[in-house]
Amino acid sequence: MTDTPTDGAPQPDQSAVPDGSVPLTDHLKAGPGGAMTDEVGVVTGDVTVMTEAGPDGTASVRIQYTGAEEWYTLTGSPAPLPPGGLAAFHKLVVEAVKAGGAAEVPATTS
Repeated sequence: MTDTPTDGAPQPDQSAVPDGSVPLTDHLKAGPGGAMTDEVGVVTGDVTVMTEAGPDGTASVRIQYTGAEEWYTLTGSPAPLPPGGLAAFHKLVVEAVKAGGAAEVPATTS
């Protein structure tokens, strides 16, 4: 048996991530005004947010309508990974999307 997710999420290239971390994913409801994407503008409602560390000290954030196949880039991604690491950054992103208001990747201090 393999560890293949069944939700259609893009798979990370483990060789490209220095610490071998895997993407963090949360399912949530975007707050009023939704979240801004580069490709389609604002997405609203039930969404899935995925945050993935890159090999260059940045983190990429993608968002999709929960259950859909298409993933979109959350505006402001990629962003510098803060000292708190991927989990702390992911938490900031999730809170921003929950707040809505055409949420973008929150500014961090690297």
